[in-house]
Amino acid sequence: MYDHLGLKVGNLDASVRFYEAALSALGHELASRDDDGAGLGPPGAPALWLYRSKAPGRGTHVAFSAPDRAAVDRFHALGLKAGGSDNGKPGLRSDYSPQYYAAFLIDPDGNNVEAVCLR
Repeated sequence: MYDHLGLKVGNLDASVRFYEAALSALGHELASRDDDGAGLGPPGAPALWLYRSKAPGRGTHVAFSAPDRAAVDRFHALGLKAGGSDNGKPGLRSDYSPQYYAAFLIDPDGNNVEAVCLR
C-alpha cells in the first residue's frame, strides 16, 4: 500500500542504531546515511526514512511484516539491546486474530514500533 515512510527523529544516531538492529531481524539494512537522515529497508530498497528534526514526532505506530515468529522474537530482543523500550513482549494477540503474532517496542523518540507475523 505504501512506497515509503518518513519519521522525524531527535537523535539520528540513536534512531539509526535502534532501527538498524531491530530491523536486521526482518532482513532489512541501512541503505543510506548522511548528517540529516538515513534510509533503511530490504536490500537495495529503503522504505523507512529517518529525518533529523528539532521537533521529532511522537506516538506514530509503524508495523513491519516479519517472515516468521522467530524473526518477531529477534526483532524484540535486538531492539531492546539497541535502546528500545518494551511495549509488548512477543506473543499471540488473539484479540486481533488467531494467528497474529507480534512484538512491540518504543523507539528512542516515543514511537510504537511493531513486528508482526500472520502465520
